[in-house]
Amino acid sequence: MRLFVFLLLLAGTASAEGLRAGAAQVVITPPKGAPMAGYYSSRVAEGTHDDLHAKAIVFEKDGVKVALVACDLVNLPRPISQMARQIIQQKTGILPNHIMISATHDHTGPVILTVPSRYNLQGEMLRITQIYTEALPKLIAESVISANAHLQPAQIRSAIGRENSLAFNRRYFMKDGTVGWNPRKLNPNILRPAGPTDPSIPVVYVETLTGEGIASYVNFAMHQDTTGGLNFSADYSYALGKVLQMAKGDQLTSMFTIGCAGNVNHLDVTRKEPQSSYGEAARIGAVLAGDVLKVIQRAPVVPVEQIRVSSKILKLDLPSFTPEEIAWARRTQATVGTPKPAPFYDLVRAAKIIEIDDRHGKPFDAEVQIIALGDEIAFVSFPGEMFTEFGITLKEDSPFPITIAAELANGALGYIPNQEAYPQGAYEVMSTRLKPGAGEELMNSALNQLFTLSQHSVEAHAAASR
Repeated sequence: MRLFVFLLLLAGTASAEGLRAGAAQVVITPPKGAPMAGYYSSRVAEGTHDDLHAKAIVFEKDGVKVALVACDLVNLPRPISQMARQIIQQKTGILPNHIMISATHDHTGPVILTVPSRYNLQGEMLRITQIYTEALPKLIAESVISANAHLQPAQIRSAIGRENSLAFNRRYFMKDGTVGWNPRKLNPNILRPAGPTDPSIPVVYVETLTGEGIASYVNFAMHQDTTGGLNFSADYSYALGKVLQMAKGDQLTSMFTIGCAGNVNHLDVTRKEPQSSYGEAARIGAVLAGDVLKVIQRAPVVPVEQIRVSSKILKLDLPSFTPEEIAWARRTQATVGTPKPAPFYDLVRAAKIIEIDDRHGKPFDAEVQIIALGDEIAFVSFPGEMFTEFGITLKEDSPFPITIAAELANGALGYIPNQEAYPQGAYEVMSTRLKPGAGEELMNSALNQLFTLSQHSVEAHAAASR
């Protein structure tokens, strides 16, 4: 009888300690002279302020492996993430739909070559971009391969912090009845913000069984467009990672993903002070790091009895344009990189029309993916810049207490406004490639998958107790 009880206790201990985790990062900084992404004009990098990385965390429980990857890029086209997934599967055996690859959306990263490209690249800039784009999937895969090679017994601490002072909805109701996008500071015509912000900061802290930090996963819904300039930089997430490493050790892999932030940035229009600088990025990163360290200090250990995954690909129909609109768009796009480029909003609309026309009616593949660690933590991916209202609703309605929305993951579909925003217009609506209702469709898919995974967990627990 004593032997039987001992074996039961031993089995329980093995189950509690059955989670393994590993983390790694790989430098993905392009060379000087590479074109920089994030805007509608050509910019050439003059150097590097801080290196860009692909950062990965791999979890394993009972033979099930998943990988979370964050890349310091403005976005990551789906073909690139698909190629990276294939390499990862070949080298590690991790299934493609068990791999979530996201971009942090920093605006001081490189152009990733796509067809069509709104950057109108030529000559040496085109050559550098072609070489970089071809090498990128392997670099991303290397981060996961290395993380997988460093798996070790681990535990997770997780909780949600709050930060109300950094983020601002960048759409405003104006006195003339319109909705303005990033109106100038101290603009007397501003009435009020046209939407909310999401102050929540979900944190997942991975540590060894003796308490040494392996990785931190931090998510916050605010654009990374703070530094400006012509040097490559990971923006405010760089400072966030450096401060966390100062507190938890240089061995810590500090991963950041951006939440639903399609209509949220750091610009406070009630202040006249400029807010584009490395100092501002450092301030934001340090504030976030302080919040994260408070979360880690109080976060409980979260049991991970099993790892579950779900993934659905939605087919999103395209809007249509007339032959005259298409011809206008191609003439307008050709002005990029010239001494007299077309006005900003014309470039925005032209890029959208050309991209959609070149698809010849083929719908967008939009992947919504869930990775659940136990019954408390769920990572949700969206393949575009979701309005923050979606993230707030997702977290409120999810059956998982800690639900983390990572946008620009496994795809790059651009802005995804909520239905309410479409008649209001402004930049995000002008830019979006998607019809009204697409964002709601994506969010409903996420919620359905979350509830399905949650129900399967309840049924599994019930079966185990019988």
